Amino acid sequence: MIQRRFLTSSLLASACLGVAPAWAARPTRSRTTRASDYGSFLAAVRQEALSKGISPQTLDAALALSAPNARVLQLDRHQPEFTLTWSQYRSRTVTPTRLQQARANYDENLSLLTAIWQRYGVDPRILIGIWGLESNFGTRAGTFQVVDALSTLAFDGRRASFFRSELMNALRILDHGDVTPAGMLGSYAGAMGQPQFMPSSYLRFAVDWSGNGRRDIWTDRADVLASIANYLSRSGWRRGEPWGQEVRLTAPIDPARTGRGNPRPLGDWEAAGVRRDDGGGFSRADVSGSLLLPDGAGGAAFMVYPNFNVIRRYNPSDFYSLAVGLIGNGAA
Repeated sequence: MIQRRFLTSSLLASACLGVAPAWAARPTRSRTTRASDYGSFLAAVRQEALSKGISPQTLDAALALSAPNARVLQLDRHQPEFTLTWSQYRSRTVTPTRLQQARANYDENLSLLTAIWQRYGVDPRILIGIWGLESNFGTRAGTFQVVDALSTLAFDGRRASFFRSELMNALRILDHGDVTPAGMLGSYAGAMGQPQFMPSSYLRFAVDWSGNGRRDIWTDRADVLASIANYLSRSGWRRGEPWGQEVRLTAPIDPARTGRGNPRPLGDWEAAGVRRDDGGGFSRADVSGSLLLPDGAGGAAFMVYPNFNVIRRYNPSDFYSLAVGLIGNGAA
């Protein structure tokens, strides 16, 4: 999901550990009371939505809910934290299978990707990288009904204001007719479709590339890829510039000089012992880049450029952004 991403994931659901949903254990609120509270909450949501101009017909279809979604609460309350090194993360995400799929999808969609590049100027390989990580090239776009998930999270109280705002945005999308409530699928936290846009990001960045009057990020591949490109373009993507490259160090580098906040001309880095991964020198000494050592001294090293930070606008994680770039590199 956008504005929202975690490197950690719910790989083990609490149900598998024998943990009951936290709300189910609250002794002071019976299931009947909680259902009544939820009904009152939905009634208030309906009144707010009506005041914002959302049609009663849309609300009748979208808010036909009887109780909070226990599975959503389960996943939200019990998110096991897995601390991965970059090497471990890379081995799990930049796999030979995913690289093979990236190449196949790049080749299959080359005409579409070229047309999108001509309009938005975003490297099509990066679109493939994000698409691959977010939904495994469209094969895993989420199974939760978004209004159900967002209503549950807004009602539950943790980050209630955020989720209620996203719920209103989801209702606006439904009212526009881009998708039906049953077709508006996503993650348990409300990230939608193949690009995993939150509803607010959908309203800002989703594109009707196919020209059918609907911005379909669930089933329309053209809309999906163009929407990702629009997101990056409007986040500051620099046409014709790379995201970064893997490098090697021929001498120790002071850790205080590394990190995204310490850009230096490549000529300075080269003088300090940084080389391209093939051992050669950089072609442009005047270009500035930042040195990343995601596993610290002795591990992999990357030189990253302003477009790397644009990828981080999609997901604020160095690991994620490096993986997107490497998958993209492997696509073509």
